[in-house]
Amino acid sequence: MKTRSALTATACALAAAIVASDVAMAIEEPEYEVVSDYGTYELRRYAQVILAETQVKADFDEAGGEAFSRLFRYISGDNRSRAKIAMTAPVVQEAQSEKIAMTAPVVQQGGGQLWRVAFVLPASYSWETAPQPNDPLVSLRQVPKRTVAALRFSGTWGENRFKSKEAELRSSLAEHGWQAVGEAVYARYNPPFTPWFMRRNEVLIPVEPVE
Repeated sequence: MKTRSALTATACALAAAIVASDVAMAIEEPEYEVVSDYGTYELRRYAQVILAETQVKADFDEAGGEAFSRLFRYISGDNRSRAKIAMTAPVVQEAQSEKIAMTAPVVQQGGGQLWRVAFVLPASYSWETAPQPNDPLVSLRQVPKRTVAALRFSGTWGENRFKSKEAELRSSLAEHGWQAVGEAVYARYNPPFTPWFMRRNEVLIPVEPVE
């Protein structure tokens, strides 16, 4: 028979799972169309989006935490319009070459390197109406329509796990006549309190047909 502490822990885990599920259902995600389903991954066509992003030079996990704080301040009203911006999913993280300067038109890079971490602004905002950040380390960038290969998995958010899934996705692309045309993006859809087994994670790679 379970002890009272074990039962309490189970109840807390269940409550966290229910809250995580409700939060995930309420958060807006970028619009896309599934073009093909290859079983292990999907081919998606995403609509144009606007990102609020920042760059951090740090290890994978540290960069994510530092960047999230900046971006959260931005959507909480630290912008020229003092607008409260709804949280969206996923938070995206992408490796960024240090030779590429930040532009003012979510994404992260690790191992003490430079990462870009970003939120996707709600679809109600256009490039003209998106609130401009007060923090010079936060910028807006418009991403055009694109075709993306997406591999979904659950579990932990560690760098090694994301890279393993990225390698798995890249090895599958050529089999179906696709080639990568950009850096892999690591996407996290759930808040940190979500039980690991309920987390939705994705590796996203922009692609085009092999000529």
